[in-house]
Amino acid sequence: MNEKTLLNIHSKRILVTGGASGIGLSTAKLLIDLGAQVTISDIHEDNAKAAYQTLGASAYTVGDIANEDHCNQMVQDTIAATGGLDAVINAAGISDKVSKALDLDMADWQRVVDIHLRGSFAISRAAARHMIEQKSGSIVHLASAYGLVGTPFRYAYSPAKAAIIMLTKDLACEWGRLGVRINAIAPGYVNTPMIERLAKEGKVDIERLEARTAMGRLATPEEVANVAAFLVSDLSSYVHGSVVSVDGGWTAYGGPGDMTQP
Repeated sequence: MNEKTLLNIHSKRILVTGGASGIGLSTAKLLIDLGAQVTISDIHEDNAKAAYQTLGASAYTVGDIANEDHCNQMVQDTIAATGGLDAVINAAGISDKVSKALDLDMADWQRVVDIHLRGSFAISRAAARHMIEQKSGSIVHLASAYGLVGTPFRYAYSPAKAAIIMLTKDLACEWGRLGVRINAIAPGYVNTPMIERLAKEGKVDIERLEARTAMGRLATPEEVANVAAFLVSDLSSYVHGSVVSVDGGWTAYGGPGDMTQP
C-alpha cells in the first residue's frame, strides 16, 4: 500500500491559504503530489499565479485573509474551480515586529492580530458554511509553539497564535457533530524564506535557535506539510480540536540556556 492509498487524499478539493510561499507552498506541493485538487490562495496575485503554474495546482485565488468578503470569495473560487471543498489548510500569516511592549505601534499590533486571528475565524466561517451543508470537511490552522509558551517581545504574534489554538478548540466543540473537523499545528522554528530574511536582518540567530531545540535543528517546511496532509486525510478521522506540535522538542524544554551543555 503506497502513501496515496493510505492517506486517501486523492481527488480531495483543498484550499491552501498562504499557499505561495513557505509552509503553505510546501503543503500545496505535497497535496498535489498525493493527487489532491488544490487551490492556492495568496494576497499577492503574481505569487499565487506563479505557485499555481509551477506546482500544477487546480486553481488560484487572491485575497486578504483578514477580509471576510475575500475569504468567502476564496471558498467560492475553490468550489467553482474544483466542484467542491473538502478541506482548508490556513497557512497565511506574517511576522511581527520584535519590540518592547511600550514601544510597539498599535497599528502594527493590530495588523498581525487581524491576519492571524481574524483571518483564521473568517476563513473558518467561510469554509464551514459549505462543509456543514455537506456534513463533512476538515480545517487546519497554522498556530505556533509561541502560542504555547510565554515569549517576550512578540506581543502581537504570540497572543494571536495562542488565540488561534483556543479558537480551534472552541469551534471544534460546536462543529464536531455537524461533520466538520478542525485542528491546529504548532510548529517551532521552520527554515522558511521568512526565517532566512529575519536571519539576514540580524533579527534571528539560527545557531541559538538550533541550540535551544532538542533535535538540534530547524524544521523543514515539508515536515510541517506532512502533518497537515495527515490532518486532512482519512487517517485522522477521529482527530478533532487538537493541537499538534511540530517543534523538534522546543516546548519540551524548560531549562535555562540551550541544550548543548549538561
